[in-house]
Amino acid sequence: MKKHLATYLVVLLTIVGFLAVADSASAKVVKARRWRPAAEAVDKASQQPKAYLLMEATTGKVLEEQNMHEKRAPASMTKLMVAYIVLERIAKGENHLTDMVRTSAVASHMGGSRVYLKEGEEFSLEDMMRALMIASANDAAYAIGEFISGTREDFVDLMNEKAKSLGMNDTEFHSPHGLPPDKGQKEDLTSCFDMAILARELLKYPKVIEWSSTKTADFRNGTFILNNHNKLLSRMPEVDGLKTGYYRETGYNVTVTAKKGDLRFIEVVMGSPTWKARDEFAVEKLKRFFAEFTAVSVAKKGEPVGEEVYLSDGKYRKIKGVAAADVSIPVLREKKKDIKRVVNLPRAVKGEVKEGQKLGEIVFQLDNEVVGKVDVVSPMNVPKANFFTRMVRKTGLNL
Repeated sequence: MKKHLATYLVVLLTIVGFLAVADSASAKVVKARRWRPAAEAVDKASQQPKAYLLMEATTGKVLEEQNMHEKRAPASMTKLMVAYIVLERIAKGENHLTDMVRTSAVASHMGGSRVYLKEGEEFSLEDMMRALMIASANDAAYAIGEFISGTREDFVDLMNEKAKSLGMNDTEFHSPHGLPPDKGQKEDLTSCFDMAILARELLKYPKVIEWSSTKTADFRNGTFILNNHNKLLSRMPEVDGLKTGYYRETGYNVTVTAKKGDLRFIEVVMGSPTWKARDEFAVEKLKRFFAEFTAVSVAKKGEPVGEEVYLSDGKYRKIKGVAAADVSIPVLREKKKDIKRVVNLPRAVKGEVKEGQKLGEIVFQLDNEVVGKVDVVSPMNVPKANFFTRMVRKTGLNL
């Protein structure tokens, strides 16, 4: 009996021990399950870009930034310099969008994003630019560079000359497309600040917004569809450009611009770990600044300004100047009533006065900083008075 009792006791203790171990294991599983979401939660710091900048486009004022002068590879954002060169040449009449661009053998073999240009194939400069700005076509970028300068090397030299002239001091280009460098080649480098400078210059040409805001378009008589890589166009209605860029070593980049009313921002994001993180970061910043800022109308074109100006020699004795252009000042909403307006006008002007001639200016100030200016101009032609009238005025006679 004692023997059987001992046996039962051993079995019982074994069962109890097993249950204790099982319970302990179960507890560990429960603990692991409770802890896992925290372990798998995305670390926000790891999703941040390496560098970014947000600029107000009208004034060029940088509103927020991190590492904005850090040199990084722009990838396909390099193509924004190609666009700038082309649009500047068109504005000067040196090229036309109807010019035909021929594809070289080298251009036809470009990798990455492309429209599969064939050697000898020709398209108009506008078609090539649409391929470049909408589909980020590397073959189109190379073909355009050869068309403008004759060789890739000469075009890259031109890109660097333009960068220097714009004050893009953090930039060095080595390609027209921004692809990763081959062995023995150097990497394109720029900064958030420099890309914002370039974007601000590009915005002077409305054609760039027409191209970069297009989500899809036909190419090669409709047999090829151009799809825009910038998904922010669909995510945020205020976004209307400009260019994304990516390759593995540099991360996900974007130079984006967005407009709401008279308010426009330029944002550059470089070195994001994923395209999703890049786009979420860009949208969050843009939404916040659109909420915090407003554009205050401070002058209207043709609006009479200040005191009348005496015309020493004019047919008429005096004239009231007008604002030369509409002016809106971007400002924090709580500061919109703090803008000061200072009118600088001479007491008198000599000689004949032409319509549109500058008489003076209005200066707008906020917190003792100049935030805008506009010329005050003559609204009409005022010829000189005849000799007799001028002599009478000089002698002070009132005849």
